[in-house]
Amino acid sequence: MQLRRSWASSFVLVVMSAVASAQRDASRPSAMPDVVRRFEADRGALQRFWRWRWSERRIERMRQFLADTERELAALPFDEFDLEGKIDWVLLRNELRSDASRLELDSRRLDEMRALVPFRGELLAIVDGRQRLEPLEAEQAARELDRLSTALAEARTSNAEQRDALPRSTCVRAASVVGELASATEAWFGERAGYDPLFSWWATKPERALVEALRSYERFLREDLGGLAADDRETIVGDPIGREALAAELRSAMIPYTPEELLEIADREFAWCEREMLEASRALGFGDDWRAALEKVKQDHVPPGEQPQLIRLLAEEAQAFVEERELVSVPALAKETWRMEMMSADRQLVNPFFLGGESIIVSYPTDAMEHDKKLMSMRGNNRHFARATVHHELIPGHHLQQFMTSRFQTHRAPFATPFWTEGWALWWELLLWDSGFARSPENEIGMLFWRSHRCARIRFSLSFHLGLWSPQQCIDFLVERVGHERENAAAEVRRSFNGDYGPLYQIAYMLGGLQFRALHAELVGPGKLSERAFHDAVLQGGNMPVEMVRARLSGDAPTRDFVTHWRFDPLGR
Repeated sequence: MQLRRSWASSFVLVVMSAVASAQRDASRPSAMPDVVRRFEADRGALQRFWRWRWSERRIERMRQFLADTERELAALPFDEFDLEGKIDWVLLRNELRSDASRLELDSRRLDEMRALVPFRGELLAIVDGRQRLEPLEAEQAARELDRLSTALAEARTSNAEQRDALPRSTCVRAASVVGELASATEAWFGERAGYDPLFSWWATKPERALVEALRSYERFLREDLGGLAADDRETIVGDPIGREALAAELRSAMIPYTPEELLEIADREFAWCEREMLEASRALGFGDDWRAALEKVKQDHVPPGEQPQLIRLLAEEAQAFVEERELVSVPALAKETWRMEMMSADRQLVNPFFLGGESIIVSYPTDAMEHDKKLMSMRGNNRHFARATVHHELIPGHHLQQFMTSRFQTHRAPFATPFWTEGWALWWELLLWDSGFARSPENEIGMLFWRSHRCARIRFSLSFHLGLWSPQQCIDFLVERVGHERENAAAEVRRSFNGDYGPLYQIAYMLGGLQFRALHAELVGPGKLSERAFHDAVLQGGNMPVEMVRARLSGDAPTRDFVTHWRFDPLGR
């Protein structure tokens, strides 16, 4: 309790001092950047201290921290802040509430796994004591470790008949928890073994036995209950979060739509892509057989060894296109410092296409791949698909974006959202299409393929998390409706559900792009801002929900009781 009071008192002193300084000198920046930096430093310290995710103590401590911080934030003189300060205040409160919502999801998921890992709380109580430097009695610790080995064996016996009674995702999640417990036990033991001879004498054998039992139980949960082979790296399991958690995530991202409304937007955008794809197919002489036209485009790829040179030429083409039309400012250093690397065969299992930023990571077959996978990779990374994505990853997309956010409003990094990150890069795909970047029907098909893909991401991602579709249905949709190679479609779904991406990440591309399109229509359409001024202002404002970008560029400061409300859907006609 003393820790909470001292932290809160320190927080108030730092903030009020900054406010007073800002009031003495109106030219000083808002006090809120210092508040945000302090929050991020304190949150990071607690997250590093309470590092085991599936711990009730961690959840409770973080709840306490977030509640304390929100109370202190509410005490600040909001009405005295300038526009940037009010935006920061609203963003920080939103971040606090988003974190709290995710803690509640973790707590619910813990409840789902309780029967599978009944020993978890007792084991974490032991290993967490190391973090708090609590005194340890070696003989007692050895007895506890031995008893936990027995409890683990009992859990295995009692759960042996649960294979068909529990969702596979719950079993696989529980396996990851047990793996984390094994690592936590090893770390706890390693801190004392060798330094305390009595501890080593008592605890070495019980610790090794418990860790071995945990690793064995982890395999049991994953393989026997989860139905995954030991060497299975390709099966897609995922962990659907459900409608309630989806709604909470949408509020956090300042997207005032229901999942069902977003599915409707995705379907309307997809229908537009299908109509344009038919037009391009007809221009190539394939009539309404868009699959044949798409196949022709896929066959137009460079020979092995020539992909890096193609990427360089495409990057220079896109850069010249936006500079000649004065669409955005491109610093000379940004043009100089981007790099390229080739993606390994292993990484292509979850990233079959390009990744970007300061380095563009290029997918193309390696000599270690099986022959059919080589062909799929070449077809899936053809000239026209690549032309539609290199600018997404480099300039004016992610590289320019990261270059600017590392130099402007850097304190807003905690508020980063994929609706801004991926939405910005996707917005350029929309704008370049409207600006005539596609110079041939083949180019158009390349751009339309990716645009359809982003619409499909909304459909399959939300359908999965709502419990409507299985991973296999998601793969089939990408193959049958978008035209993906099956291996690439599987890798895309694997990336979406087996990786570290949040549940809204994949929907954020198209929806974020539509947000920027709506904002562009509001500000550039009537001539309030030029193309360059608009895009420069977005980049210089920092990474944050696009509704706050709108508040910043329009000068319409959010109120203290702000609730997301911007209905940006451009297809509501």
